[in-house]
Parts: sequence; C-alpha cells; structure tokens
Amino acid sequence: MDGYEKTEEVENTDYRSEVFTKAVRAGRRTYFFDVKATKNEDYYITITESKKRFSKEGKMFFEKHKIFLYKEDFDKFADGLTEVVAKIRELQPESMNFESNFKSTLESDSITKENVYTDVEFEDLEVKG
Repeated sequence: MDGYEKTEEVENTDYRSEVFTKAVRAGRRTYFFDVKATKNEDYYITITESKKRFSKEGKMFFEKHKIFLYKEDFDKFADGLTEVVAKIRELQPESMNFESNFKSTLESDSITKENVYTDVEFEDLEVKG
C-alpha cells in the first residue's frame, strides 16, 4: 500500500448535527443562525452572513462569512450586541426607526412595498447541512 497503512479518519463531520436553523432575510443579505451539536451533545451557534454576488463573467455566487459562537460566550456576546445597538439608538435615534424611514422613502419615491420586496426561493438561501 505505497509504504503506509491507511487508517480511519477521525475527522468525520457527521457529528456536527444541525439542531435548529433560523434564516433572516435582511435586504441584500441573508443571515443564518444555526444551532449545532458536537458529538458530545454540546451546543454551539454558527452565524453566517450570505450575500449574492456576481463574478466578472456574470456568474452568480454567494459570498459567506461565518462566526462560531460557543455556549460559554453566549451571554457576553448578547450583552455586547445589546450594548452597541443601544449606543447606536442613542447616537442616531432617527436611523433606528426603520418603519417610518421606509414609509417616507416609499412616499418620496412613489413606489409600493410590493415593488421593494422580492420573493425568496429556497434555492436562494442555499442551506447546506
């Protein structure tokens, strides 16, 4: 066998089972919040930002950025996110009122909500297990 014995790979990704998924469509981005379990049944979260892009040749692809969030960091992460969102609301309260900004944009641009939102097909979300 070419001088070495083939051994079983321990690197089996099947143990990373998906427990729960939440997809959030936000404009041109989609955020995936996935709860996964290790082989020891420890849970962790992956947060994936997915953006539809086009290559120079015009071929569509998804650019993805992923964060792994482990259970020992859940509270610190949630506290940090809450703090920075509160700070932005304090510094720019008008920018956080999306619904009224959206309505004024609709009125000024003479468009309707139906024109703004697009249908999301399951294939657009490109969920992989």
